[in-house]
Amino acid sequence: MDASSLRGEFPALERLAYFNTGTNGPLPQAAARAAERELRQELEQGRTHASFDRKSELASELREAYASLLHCDTADLALTTCTSEGLAQVLDGLELQAGDEILTSDEEHPGLLGALGAARELRGVSVRMAPLPQITEAVGPRTRLVACSHVSWVSGLLAPAELSELDVPVVLDGAQGVGAIPVDVGTLRCDAYAGAGQKWLCGPNGSGMLYVSPQLRARLRVTRRGYLDLADPNEGLAARPHDDARRFDAMALSSETLACARAAVGVLQAAGLGAVQARARDLAARLAGELARRGREPAPRDDTTLVSFQSPDPEGERLRLAERAVIVRNIPGRPWLRASVGGWNSEDDLDRLLEAL
Repeated sequence: MDASSLRGEFPALERLAYFNTGTNGPLPQAAARAAERELRQELEQGRTHASFDRKSELASELREAYASLLHCDTADLALTTCTSEGLAQVLDGLELQAGDEILTSDEEHPGLLGALGAARELRGVSVRMAPLPQITEAVGPRTRLVACSHVSWVSGLLAPAELSELDVPVVLDGAQGVGAIPVDVGTLRCDAYAGAGQKWLCGPNGSGMLYVSPQLRARLRVTRRGYLDLADPNEGLAARPHDDARRFDAMALSSETLACARAAVGVLQAAGLGAVQARARDLAARLAGELARRGREPAPRDDTTLVSFQSPDPEGERLRLAERAVIVRNIPGRPWLRASVGGWNSEDDLDRLLEAL
């Protein structure tokens, strides 16, 4: 991997020590150019039937790219607008009832908590929390679903590998997983995996993915249906959803979003995604060690790309760091700042963060 060449793909890194990929990754120039080409084409030639066909072509290419990242069949991969959309579709489609229990962790993002809250409020489902490292042991006789992060957005902890041995369905929030660390849904043996395109894949807002296993897909009701989700939309009220995961596709994704997302993945693949991820984890480990030596105790974490650490004034310190062109985020409700370390970061970036602290 040529770290310098990869870094050169991201113009924002010329000025910023950027550690905010867990929210939004830096946008590569190739992705911006790809989006611009699609918009220019529509501007100059109109949005005709040809542009609709182009959008279908781009969707197929992006579906194939995302499926390769999760090591799944394209038939099991839906294109969504974000992680939260995929999670909500799964929880709604299961149609759990009063008396059923969903087990989750105490480190979940609002993107999952919102869907869990809806299941509790609208269906009377019980939602119980357990510490992420002990979530497997917390499964009880009423548990009908485990829904939790693959990588905790709060701490960088990994979900226990023992989740793969459970008999109840497991749904993973992969917002901090896909693109950041190697993901193989077959090895994880999860029933659904929702991921983001705008974070560790450095794509645009409004891009994401949802893997659904064939076994779970057979159980899920398709409660939301639109043109792109239907096998033959021209059948009117008799139209049925696609047999594969396309039944869960977002209602609309623009050509520029699809092209931008695909080009961003291409930049990482060209650099060698495995090497990019390994470099990111190595840099994150180095940062965690340096922070500990300087009295900024990191939160418990695993071999991931997130490093949360103690701050006496998280929001104020985040703002002060931004004034020095060092971009991190604070974790609401916890006395931590979080650095999201990418393979495009440099050792100088780490030094700028440490010196600014």
